[in-house]
Amino acid sequence: MKKLVLGLLLCAAPAFSTTYLVTVAGLGGEPDYEQRFVGLANDADKMLRASGTTDRVVDTLKGPDATKAKFEAVLARIAGQAKPADTFILMLIGHGTFDGFDYKFNLPGPDISAAELATFLNKIPATRQLIVNMTSASGGATALWKKDGRTIISATKSGTEKNATVFARYWVEALRDNAADVDKNEAITAAEAFTYAQTKTKKFYDDNKRLATEHPVLEDPGKAATFTLLRYGSAAAQVKDPAKQGLLARKEQLENQIDALKFQKELLDPKQYKAQLTTLLLQLAQLQEALDK
Repeated sequence: MKKLVLGLLLCAAPAFSTTYLVTVAGLGGEPDYEQRFVGLANDADKMLRASGTTDRVVDTLKGPDATKAKFEAVLARIAGQAKPADTFILMLIGHGTFDGFDYKFNLPGPDISAAELATFLNKIPATRQLIVNMTSASGGATALWKKDGRTIISATKSGTEKNATVFARYWVEALRDNAADVDKNEAITAAEAFTYAQTKTKKFYDDNKRLATEHPVLEDPGKAATFTLLRYGSAAAQVKDPAKQGLLARKEQLENQIDALKFQKELLDPKQYKAQLTTLLLQLAQLQEALDK
């Protein structure tokens, strides 16, 4: 079986440039969210490191390590290392808040505001930047982050869409599912990943017959199409292996059940909710273990 070959290469980037990629899984607040956010960060990190190439630097902060101080330290280090010809990609997974004026990304300890993040991001000299903010209320940060050369994706259209999002898991799913590769060139662009995740997000709400509480937004579709997030070989292990296909389908089914259950939380007896959620999370953990083998 051939190994999945992934590479964070950018089509329009000059030769010998470096891609700096940072993934941050913020504060979950509840065990089920904590497990979800860390799991998504782990999945993304694994896929983005799999090619073993040396033209990029990958940093992943999750759980207790995803503090404001450590996040700022990573951004400061990149600001000191990156050059104009380089590329910077930031993915935020978790909860966000918006009070009508300020967006904050929830982290263990002090949160970080959109304005604070903008200060650090603007110091990074890479002229090609992609920010993928997958948190609740993420649309509330977009205005402060707009800048020439920076493409912004948010899970919500405004800061007033405050419910937990499902967009993040479909974005990460797009990185491993070559169905996201619409033109079948064995490369998944930010535009393709966005379309895949946006479509899956809408289907989730339609299937559950619920009013959508998140509306993903891509600020610059043209530029997003030039960002190749990863390249994969002709035999992507988890996608091509029939056994793994079944496990991946079951994983999505379980994740849908978990998200649907959360919608029913206020209608269920707390003990009943906890018991059902615990059962689903255990099944998900066992399935992920099987996928990782």
